[in-house]
Amino acid sequence: MARYECIAVYIMASKPNGTLYLGVTSDLMQRGHQHREGLIEGFSKKYDCKLLVWYEQHEQMHTALAREKEIKKWRRAWKLALIEKGNPQWRDLYADFINPRWLQRSDE
Repeated sequence: MARYECIAVYIMASKPNGTLYLGVTSDLMQRGHQHREGLIEGFSKKYDCKLLVWYEQHEQMHTALAREKEIKKWRRAWKLALIEKGNPQWRDLYADFINPRWLQRSDE
């Protein structure tokens, strides 16, 4: 059986409210890096989708693939609402993998 690092459905964006790319991966950290560095040919590279703005983890690949297919059928407005519900500032969530928020210093 294959070993997966982080099975996830994810959305990359070119900028807030910009072009969206929806995908699924077995290793979100690696795939995020590939998108950021332009290592994946195709739509996301052509439209500069480098910001990880939403993701949803799954325990099994078949459930992630089913969820990706479901979301791909959605209207753009629904996808924007999904992003803004969990990430209203459109932060690049990939940064949380590099520097987890619980490790960041608080100067309060």
